[in-house]
Amino acid sequence: MSLRSRLRAADAVSIGTAGIRARRTRSILSALGIAIAIAALVAVQGVAESSKRQLLDELGRQGNLLTVATGQTFDGRPTPLPLTAQAMIARIPPVLATTAVGNIDGATVRRTDRIPPQNTNGIIVLAAQPSLPATLSARMLRGSYLGAVAEQYPETVLGYSAARSLGIDRLDAQTQVFIAGRYFTVIGVLDRVDVAPEIDTAALVSFGVADRWFGLGGVPTRIYLRVHPDRVAAVAAVLGPTAYPENPRNVQVQRPSDLIVARLQAKNAFVGLFLALGAIALLIAGVGIANIMVISVLERRAEIGLRRALGARRRDVAAQFLLESALLAVVGGLAGLGLGCLATLVAARLAGNPTAIPPKTLLAGLAAALLVGTLAGLYPAARAARLPPADALRTL
Repeated sequence: MSLRSRLRAADAVSIGTAGIRARRTRSILSALGIAIAIAALVAVQGVAESSKRQLLDELGRQGNLLTVATGQTFDGRPTPLPLTAQAMIARIPPVLATTAVGNIDGATVRRTDRIPPQNTNGIIVLAAQPSLPATLSARMLRGSYLGAVAEQYPETVLGYSAARSLGIDRLDAQTQVFIAGRYFTVIGVLDRVDVAPEIDTAALVSFGVADRWFGLGGVPTRIYLRVHPDRVAAVAAVLGPTAYPENPRNVQVQRPSDLIVARLQAKNAFVGLFLALGAIALLIAGVGIANIMVISVLERRAEIGLRRALGARRRDVAAQFLLESALLAVVGGLAGLGLGCLATLVAARLAGNPTAIPPKTLLAGLAAALLVGTLAGLYPAARAARLPPADALRTL
């Protein structure tokens, strides 16, 4: 009775890594394709999750914010609300805070009076109350907000997009903009206000200055209010009759957090697309490993024949090449996980989002690499196992 070799697990790993160690450059290039694909998959999922976490946090903070406005005129200008609207809304028991803005019709904002009036960059002028930052949870990017001095003197606070359009990236005593025929000192720049995009493209002045110089008359065109989180729907139902008893149907009540929900849905759609592209890249990397392994089988025919002649079984030869292919993919997968985590961290920091990488994404990435490596090695392993020892030894 002939004795057949028995391949132990430790020996299988040693033999499987021997081919990788002997051809390091080729192995690195083969694993690099898997690493790039896994890094792309992890980064897409991680960046999307980080952005989603930020949006969910924002949704939690802004879910109880409502806005009240009326319609628009034929030229697109907002129509005013009654003077009593804000005071009446503030009397609703679940309402926690209110603030109002008033649109100043025909007012343009330019860097200097030398710029043609038609070059407004879409910037509007709004009268705003001191309670606006607290009610909208807005923070100052630079400088300070409108205070008591701004009620008497020409001072303005720019929204984030308005400041960028005007090229204002720093503030000093000489930083001014030309608003409706007067120079206003820029005392502050607001950060992005996602739930109120109209603030981002506006130059804010006080109601006192707007009433005295632009004839606004204290009339608001939009009211923002914070409501008890459990009473948002109930308050929204009575805002129309409360703000405008004579014509409640003309009042538009909106929940700005719906914009955040829409952005979440849009991000999820794009994530699916990018994950599909990453999966295609992973498939291509697997084909590359399979190609390299087939070449390796042809180059190592003598080694295969010698092992078979010394008693190695077909399954042992197949296990050697299958393990080698899987190890290449796992090494590339581990490198890809590290690169993907690093890319997610950098992207989240640059965007100002919290870093969030789901653990299941890491496990799925490593499992995908192992699966692709195993599938890529099936054909080369089977080909090596079927190679007749006599034919293989002729290459010696």
